[in-house]
Amino acid sequence: MQKNPFYHGGLHFTCTRCSACCRFDPGFVFLSETDVKRLASALDMTYTQFIDVYCRWIPAGGGYEQLSLKERSNYDCIFWKDGCTVYEARPLQCRTYPFWSSIVLSEESWKTVRAECPGIDQGEWHSKEEIEEQLEMREKEPIVVRRR
Repeated sequence: MQKNPFYHGGLHFTCTRCSACCRFDPGFVFLSETDVKRLASALDMTYTQFIDVYCRWIPAGGGYEQLSLKERSNYDCIFWKDGCTVYEARPLQCRTYPFWSSIVLSEESWKTVRAECPGIDQGEWHSKEEIEEQLEMREKEPIVVRRR
């Protein structure tokens, strides 16, 4: 964690469920083992079935691949259909947005994402401690990786 992060006084964020972070732009939703188990259970599938149907392997360098959700041809998340169809079971990456290390790295990066997300700097106030708890949750849940 940063010693004196720009968010030391907390930040405002409330998800407006606009789906801007779920649609139209290519990207990756990397999954932990816990994510896969939670989503598979919510969809009444086995771990392996879930991976076969909803996931893809992304090259990660060094002969490894990381597990990510598939996207539709228009880059919508595979689970987006007039909103998130697995909202209660959504991956940790989605649950912790926008409190990702790359976004809260600086005030500049926060403002850049604010231009795309109407919930940033709006609504609920999150303390420095809450933000860092979100960051730590992501660090403690390793992404599923395999050798190519």
